[in-house]
Parts: sequence; C-alpha cells; structure tokens
Amino acid sequence: MEMKFENPFGADKKRPYIIAGPCSAETEEQVLGIAHELKDQNIDLYRAGIWKPRTKPGSFEGVGALGLKWLRRVKEETGLKVTTEVANRVHVDECLYHDIDVLWIGARTTVNPFSVQDIADALEGVDIPVMVKNPINADLKLWIGGIERLYKAGITKIAAIHRGFSSFGETNYRNAPTWQIPIELKRQFPDLLIINDNSHICGRRDILKDVAQVAMDLNFDGLMTEVHNNPDKAWSDAAQQITPKVFGQLVSDLVIREKGGTSVDQSDLAVLRSKIDVLDDELLRILDDRMKLAEEIGVYKKANNISILQPERWNAILEKSEKKATNLGLSVEFINKLFRSVHQESINHQEEIMK
Repeated sequence: MEMKFENPFGADKKRPYIIAGPCSAETEEQVLGIAHELKDQNIDLYRAGIWKPRTKPGSFEGVGALGLKWLRRVKEETGLKVTTEVANRVHVDECLYHDIDVLWIGARTTVNPFSVQDIADALEGVDIPVMVKNPINADLKLWIGGIERLYKAGITKIAAIHRGFSSFGETNYRNAPTWQIPIELKRQFPDLLIINDNSHICGRRDILKDVAQVAMDLNFDGLMTEVHNNPDKAWSDAAQQITPKVFGQLVSDLVIREKGGTSVDQSDLAVLRSKIDVLDDELLRILDDRMKLAEEIGVYKKANNISILQPERWNAILEKSEKKATNLGLSVEFINKLFRSVHQESINHQEEIMK
C-alpha cells in the first residue's frame, strides 16, 4: 500500500523533534512541575502516561482520565502540546474530549491488530496526529500493518516510535534496539518520521545518551525520553528516568549531523561507522549467548562423563559454515578462522567447568 505522510509535529524544523515528560502522570503537582521545568527547553511534545499497561496485575496502572485534566492544565499554563498513550476506543474518546494534541499507540497494543483497528475506527474522520510504537516482537510487517490501519482510517499525520524489541536472555538493554528494523521501515517510507524512545530501549539512565546519539547518527528524526523531577521516587520505570536538568544536558550534547549529501565533517562516514558499531555490539551479544550455551553443554558433558571434543560434530559445523560462507560471498578462509576461534573459546569455557 502506498502511503504519503504529513508531519505530525506541524511545521518542519531542523532535527531532532523532542518529546519529554514522565513515564506516568502521578499527581497534578508532579505533572505540572515537570512541565514548567521543561517548557523552556524547546521540546515539541510533553508526554505522560495516563493509562499504563503493566506486565503484572497489582502494579501502578495509571491515574486514568483524571490525568487528562492535568495535561490540559499543562497546555494552558506552559503552551506545550501534550501527548499520551491510548489502547482502545474509550481512551481515544477521553483524549479527544480533553483536547489532547497527539496520541500514541504503545508496543503492547501495536502487537494486536484487533486493538489497533478499534483505535483506527474510533479515529475515522478525526484530524489528529498519531504515533505508533513498534510491536514488542521484532516484526516489521506488524508495525507497518498498524500504521496502515490508521492510514486507511484517514489519519495521515503519523510518526513511528522505535522503542526496541523484547529478546530472550540477558542483554545490555531492556529492549534490544535491533536497529536494522527501523532502518528498513525508513527505507520503505522515507517521509515517515521515526522517533527513538531511548528510555525503553535502555531501561537505565547510564546509557541513555549513547543510544540517543546512535539514533541521531542513523538519521532518526527525534527523541522520546522519560523525564521526572524525582526519578528515584517515580511510580513506574524509575531506573530509566532522568531529571529535566540532566535531560537538557543530554539534548545539548547530541551531535546532529546533516541528512544526505556530502559535508566537510564527514557525517556520512560517521553514520556508516555508527552502523558498524551497532552490529559489533550485536555480534558481541550473540557471542556471549553462544558461550553461555557452550557452558550448559559443558555441564551436561561433565554430568554424563562425555569428552569435550566431539570431532564429528566439529567437522559438521565447519563444513556447513564454509558452504554458507561461499553462498554469502565471504571467504572460506575468514569463516574458517572465525569459527575455529569461537570453537576454541567454547572449549576453554567447557574446560573450566570440567575442572
């Protein structure tokens, strides 16, 4: 389906578009206090979660429609535009009644086409910008499908929000960025703005700036960051929120490179190197996962008195890898050296367990 998108932020400006505010609206004082601290930081949207989809029941699930009145006061007192998450038709109706400027659809909703369609039906004939977060799982078609449902309902002011993807096992992130998926989305829809939600990718404060910079180096259009006036006391996602002051410094420290063309600061080269850095990080994570599996195999071998080296298995791995290398245009010599090194490291890990 061919789609042409309008800028959901209004007039075009130089990157990045900035969205900031607390994970959750907790109290009227908290919502207004943060907004007043952010109003002079040139942000484009003030965000606050009103309804919070939680993994387990019993967690704080948001203040509900009451918080929409607080967001309306933010608009009146600061002049900031406001946005919040919606997950169903009732949420949409409440937001439209309270004059919320922009809506966003969360990852847990995007993953369910029935829910997205319900929201799309509720918005048919309404001229309001909508941002769509990627689904929890790394499924580009599902992400595009959610955007298409809104577009068919007449919504053309759409942006995508990249908040990372759930992955099994321990990683350096709360949600793995898997950058190639939003990059492919941008390739297919060049006029679709993509906002990076570094808070949900990171899950912790210390790497927020690094992820935000990678997003800017990859020509993302903006940033969505959770900001709280007392992050450690936040009612939800405390570990990933930062103060308005720290946020202001994060944004001012970002290096914003020009899109396309050539420039004396070699911005194109920097973008390519950023992509290499992202893939290197992913390679290291995969190697770490492989070594953990090798250790589990070592435990099994020790318990069952099996020797570490299994020549038939090792020969099969080498043969299969060399065939794949040829098909992929990689040199057999390189793959041979790589897999021999990986195999030796696996043996080292298993020898430690055997001891």
